[in-house]
Amino acid sequence: MLPIAVDAMGGDHAPDAIVAGARTAAESGTPVVLVGPADLGERVDIGDLPLIVASEVIAMDEDGGKAVRRKKDSTLVRAAEAVRDGEASAMISAGNTGATMASALLRMGRITGVKRPAIATIIPVPGGEPTVLLDAGANAEIQAELMVQFAQMGSIFSRHRFGVESPKVGLLSIGEEPGKGDTLRKESYPLLVEAGERGALDFVGNVEGRDVMSNLADVIVTDGFTGNVVLKTLEGGLKAIVSALLGAFNSDESYRPHADALMPALLPLYEMLDPETYGGAMLLGVDGVCIISHGSSSQRAIVNAINVAREMVEADVVGEITRAIRPDEA
Repeated sequence: MLPIAVDAMGGDHAPDAIVAGARTAAESGTPVVLVGPADLGERVDIGDLPLIVASEVIAMDEDGGKAVRRKKDSTLVRAAEAVRDGEASAMISAGNTGATMASALLRMGRITGVKRPAIATIIPVPGGEPTVLLDAGANAEIQAELMVQFAQMGSIFSRHRFGVESPKVGLLSIGEEPGKGDTLRKESYPLLVEAGERGALDFVGNVEGRDVMSNLADVIVTDGFTGNVVLKTLEGGLKAIVSALLGAFNSDESYRPHADALMPALLPLYEMLDPETYGGAMLLGVDGVCIISHGSSSQRAIVNAINVAREMVEADVVGEITRAIRPDEA
């Protein structure tokens, strides 16, 4: 397997946490190549990991598209080029999300027939398999026909990522009835029904926001604006609940023994709800595996992101999407 290109300079904790995660993954048997400045080895111990030299870094607050066009020797651009040129099997970055998408799209290109790539992010479901939500931020405004492509790509991802044989696809709306929602939802519904009737996917109808963390659907499709709002709302809500719970445990000394007794049961739940468990989101629709990790990714998150990238490469998810999205349907 070709190495996985890791942007050593992307993220709030770069390069230390990123390189540490890359080294841990490499020690476990996954080939990794770092992408960073020539003096990266002087800043942090990179061990025996090979290095693709890049002289520029795209900051988190830069405009993604403009930065990729201007900084042609940036770590993100070089990582994407490594995948394009057959030097790496996948790319990973915890850096600027817009720049990560732009570098993958401009350097790797889109899969033939795919109109717009989409970010597929993992939503944990207590007691069940996680839900795949897309688009989670790549396309703020879309046309109805893109929902079908998102559903097809998300189904392939769900099948290989979580082993769901026939993923159930739901359309995120404000009601279960077919007529509910705005123009985009109303136009998307019959197209998804038709795709289900011809066997391209298993469409189960509309789902609501309360259903995102349930087993009602394995894949939930929406536009990137709504999807990103849902994702950030869930992240903020989960953080608030965890913080409030820990605060309650520590609010009185008499609660401490009970809190300690509950911890063995609560820790697995916390692990399941922690975004770092899933490593990052996959940009579906580009001609290569691209994993977008959270900006605050730790060493553990990077290890998990590399593991996801390896799984998606070995499962040939890009190849399967290529076969599923026929150019004559574009």
